[in-house]
Amino acid sequence: MRSSELSHSKIIHKASIMRIAAVASAISFAILSLSPSQAFLSPRLQLQTPRSILLRDVVTEENAEAVESEPQPRVAPTTPTKNTKITRERIEKATKERAYPLFLAEKGASMLLDPFSSPKKLPSPLSNTPKEQIVVLGTGWGAAAFLKNIDTDKHDVTVISPRNYFVFTPMLAGASVGSVDFKSITESVREINNNVRYLEAAATEIDPLTNTISCISIVCEGNSCETEEFDVSYDRLLYSVGAQTTTFGTPGVEEYCNYLKQVGDAQQIKNAIVNCFETAGLPNLTEEDIQKELTFVIVGAGPTGIEFAAELLDFIESDGPRYYKNLLPYVRIKIVEAAPTILRPFEDGMKDEAIRRLTRTMEIEGVPTLQPLEILLNKQVSEVSANYVYLKDGEKIPYGMSLWAAGIGPLPITTSLIETLEETEQITAQEYARGRVAVDPWLRVIGGEGKIFAFGDCSCVSNTPFLAATAQVASQQGEFLGKLFSNDYCVDARDDKLLPPMVLDPNQAKSASEQIASFAMGESEIAAPFQYLDLGILAYTGSGSALAQLQVAPGKGDPTSETWNPVRLQIKGKLGFSLWRTIYLAKQTSPKNVVLVTLDWIKVKLFGRDISIL
Repeated sequence: MRSSELSHSKIIHKASIMRIAAVASAISFAILSLSPSQAFLSPRLQLQTPRSILLRDVVTEENAEAVESEPQPRVAPTTPTKNTKITRERIEKATKERAYPLFLAEKGASMLLDPFSSPKKLPSPLSNTPKEQIVVLGTGWGAAAFLKNIDTDKHDVTVISPRNYFVFTPMLAGASVGSVDFKSITESVREINNNVRYLEAAATEIDPLTNTISCISIVCEGNSCETEEFDVSYDRLLYSVGAQTTTFGTPGVEEYCNYLKQVGDAQQIKNAIVNCFETAGLPNLTEEDIQKELTFVIVGAGPTGIEFAAELLDFIESDGPRYYKNLLPYVRIKIVEAAPTILRPFEDGMKDEAIRRLTRTMEIEGVPTLQPLEILLNKQVSEVSANYVYLKDGEKIPYGMSLWAAGIGPLPITTSLIETLEETEQITAQEYARGRVAVDPWLRVIGGEGKIFAFGDCSCVSNTPFLAATAQVASQQGEFLGKLFSNDYCVDARDDKLLPPMVLDPNQAKSASEQIASFAMGESEIAAPFQYLDLGILAYTGSGSALAQLQVAPGKGDPTSETWNPVRLQIKGKLGFSLWRTIYLAKQTSPKNVVLVTLDWIKVKLFGRDISIL
C-alpha cells in the first residue's frame, strides 16, 4: 500500500461509492450519445509540475511535427496495426487529468459493467503470437491487484518473492497485540491467482540490457540449507518490491527498535510486549525497574504508530486487568513525533479527536485511575541504546520495548536499478523521484524502453509526484496495469522513445470504462493514463473508536499547496469504528479471510487476547 503506510493511509471500500458511481455512469453514457458540441464537460485539471517526461523529453521541438509508425503484425515488441501520428498537442491532451465526474463514472463502470463484458480477442495474425513472459517482483498490494486483473490466457505470469503470500498490512497493528491472528490477514499468492507461476526467491539484480533478473533462493533438505542462484528472463518486468523502513541514519535504531511492516515484525512485537510484562513481574525488581520494563516508546505519529498505540491501549484496558492487574499502574506509552502534529493527512478536528481518544483516562476496578499514553511533539530522536531513547533536546526515555515507525525509504535493489539506468532520462527524473523509480503516466519506467513497469511504494509517477506511498495507491496502480495488459495496447518504446500506448486493433470493441475514458480524453487510440482516485483514509484510535475521512470531491490545483481544499466527509467515534471494520472486512482478499477475521474479533470479545509466547 501500508506498505508502506496503509502505512499508511487506508483503502476505502468500493461499496461506499457504488451508488455515486452508478449514477455517474448513467449520466456519462447519456453524454456519450451526444455530439461533442452538445455535451457538457467540466474543466479538466492541468498537469502538475514537473511536466510529463513524455512531453519534455520524448516529443521534442525537432520531432513535434509527427512521429510515424509502420504497420506490422504483433510481435515482440508489439506495434499498432495502422499508421498513427503522435504530436505534442495530442500527448498533452491525453495526459491531462480526466474530468472528475467522468473519471468517477469510469471507475463505476469498471466495477459494475466491465465484469460482464465479453473477453477481448485480437484478430489473426495478431492473436497468433507467443504469450509474453511477464515477471512480477513482489507480493504486496500492487502485485496482488495486478494478479487479480491480468488475463493469463494472453500472458504467462511469473511471480518472484521471498514471501509466498499477500498480507493485509493495515491489520498488522492488531495482529501485534493478538486482536487478530496472523494467518487471518494473509493469503497465498497461488490462491489469489492459481494460473501464475510462483518462485520463492529474492531478486538481487536486474539487467535491462539482457532482460534478465538475477535471483537467489534458500533450498533446504532436512536440517541442511544452501543457497541457489539462477536467472529469469522476461519480456515485461513489473517492479513492485515496495520500500523498507528508513532510520534516517539514527544510531541504534536497527539494533534495538522493532519495525511493523511484515508478519514476522508483528509476531516479534507481540512476544516482546508479553515478555515485558512477564519480566516486570519477576521478584527483586525496584519500582523504577518495573516502570522501565513497562514503558513502550513509539517513534512516529503516522497511521502506523497511532494505530499500534491504540491497539496496545486496548490490550492494557481489556486484557491487562485479567493477566497483569498489579502491574498496570506502571505502564507508560510514549509517542515521539518530530512534527508539531500527529496523523498529518487528517484535518485538524480529526487530529484533535485522535489525541483525545489516545490520552483518555482508564477506570479499572481495583486499580488507580490510569492515563498511560503521552504524546511528545516536536521531539527528534538522536540515538537509541539498549535501555534508553535519547532525544535531541537532551531528554532520555528508559524503555522496555520500542517501535520505529518514522518513515520509509528505497530498498537496495531499487537504488541499484536506478543506477543501471544512469545513462537514460531516469537520472534527470530523480530530481523529483528522490530515490524512487521514476515512471511515466502509464507506469512505464523512464529509460526502460517500455519493458519495465514500476508501481507502489518504490515508484514515482512523473506527472503526479505527490502521490503518497500507500496501499490505496499501489492497489489502484496494480489494477490499472492488469487491465492495460489485458486490453491489448502496444506499450513498447519506438525509436528509443516512450510514446503513449496505442491500441493494436482500432476496430476492437471497448469496455464501458474504456469508452468513458476515451470520451473524457477526446482520444480513441491512446490508452488512458493512470489517474488516482482518492477515496479517503482511516485510522483506529482505540476503545471502539476510529476516524474515517472520506474524500467526496477533489480540490483544485496542486495537492501539496495550502490552497488545495477538497470536499471531505469526516466521521469519527463509534460510527467511524463501524465503518473502519466494515471496510477492512470488505477489502480482504477472499471470503476465507473475511470469515477468519470476523471469528477473531468474536473470539477476542468472548475470551480475550492470547498472550502465549510462540
